[in-house]
Amino acid sequence: MILEHVLVLSAYLFSIGIYGLITSRNMVRALMCLELILNAVNINFVTFSDFFDNCQLKGDIFSSFVIELDEV
Repeated sequence: MILEHVLVLSAYLFSIGIYGLITSRNMVRALMCLELILNAVNINFVTFSDFFDNCQLKGDIFSSFVIELDEV
């Protein structure tokens, strides 16, 4: 994949999440928007880990750690 495409997708998801978090009055919707923000950050972690340091899986491990903390 091309790095710019993934970063644009991540920025798009992040901006949707921020907009929804700011304008939401419903708590469930706010939590769903927070989930979108965290997923956008996880996409960045995995992409940069794959693009810059292919041998070490630091971005993959950290994104799985964020997913586990999000489910608690």
